[in-house]
Amino acid sequence: MNHTLIFILILIAVIIIAALVAYSLASRRRSQILRRRFGPEYDRVLRQEKSVHRAEGVLEFRRQARQTLQIHPLSRQAQESYTVRWNEVQRHFVDDPPAAVLEADELISEVMEQRGYPVGNFEQRAEIMSVDHPVVVQNYRAAHDIAARQRTGQATTEDLRKAMVHYRSLFDEILRDDEYLNTKEAHG
Repeated sequence: MNHTLIFILILIAVIIIAALVAYSLASRRRSQILRRRFGPEYDRVLRQEKSVHRAEGVLEFRRQARQTLQIHPLSRQAQESYTVRWNEVQRHFVDDPPAAVLEADELISEVMEQRGYPVGNFEQRAEIMSVDHPVVVQNYRAAHDIAARQRTGQATTEDLRKAMVHYRSLFDEILRDDEYLNTKEAHG
């Protein structure tokens, strides 16, 4: 073999290795960004999909789907109205926990619909919501599951209490998000 051919083969090998290292670093960076953005939802989807590549594809799809939606803050008046209604639901819990949990589930769905989240089905709404609220979406899923069990009479009083705590966390997060967006719009 002549030296030129050896040099070309070494150069090709170096280029291939560099490309593989660059791809690996880019893939690792993408994983870090998605893990940081989605938090516990990243781990949940990874367990569900059983593949990092598929899980990250699902999360990236959600992120892109979210970008196509017009999620907007509630007006101050709507925030106040929903807060009053939420307080009524909480008071109702004392007398009738099963009914209050179902009311909370409906109220949360109504708030999210008014903000622009998909109204199709619960799982679609939860998936899109996970882009903006990756931590409390777990609360949403848990509370909604309890509400569904309540509809068939399978939820205990302790389950119902947990559902209300989960819904409260979600409700507070959504209104806090609205306050941030309203402030941003006023100054921006």
